[in-house]
Amino acid sequence: MRVLGVDPGLTRCGVGVVEGAAGRPLTMLGVGVVRTPIDAELGDRLVAVERGIEQWLDEHRPEVVAVERVFSQHNVSTVMGTAQASAVAMLCAARRGIPVALHTPSEVKAAVTGSGRADKAQVGAMVTRLLRLAAPPKPADAADALALAICHIWRAPAKNRLQQAVALHTPKGRTR
Repeated sequence: MRVLGVDPGLTRCGVGVVEGAAGRPLTMLGVGVVRTPIDAELGDRLVAVERGIEQWLDEHRPEVVAVERVFSQHNVSTVMGTAQASAVAMLCAARRGIPVALHTPSEVKAAVTGSGRADKAQVGAMVTRLLRLAAPPKPADAADALALAICHIWRAPAKNRLQQAVALHTPKGRTR
């Protein structure tokens, strides 16, 4: 499975592509950051994020795009920018018919480090180890994007089995 992980942000949008399967060695195919000038108009920044994501989609042709689920923070303007960048990434994938998966920060941390409360340094260290890299990707947004992709590769098979089991045991015409 080839997954594009997106750590959304308006100033720095982390992107990383990982290929592999649960229980097998993973391979990093690319990592980077889509940057926008902080003093640019919001619309121009969103277009820049879109162009950056589109380039990654063109170059790496992922099967899935894994995006960090936006959660409430104290700084509303930061949350808004993150949500807007997240929406752009989801739109780019949907336009191409690529499935999108959302993962919470604690879900990603738990999948990669074993603790949902891990700090950025721990996530970076584990991403480096799991992908057999010489050094942690910089900035942290890039490492977080790779962690999102790793999380999805490892968790998708179990989620799919769970959804299939629920579908089998749900009477026709009813949804849960």
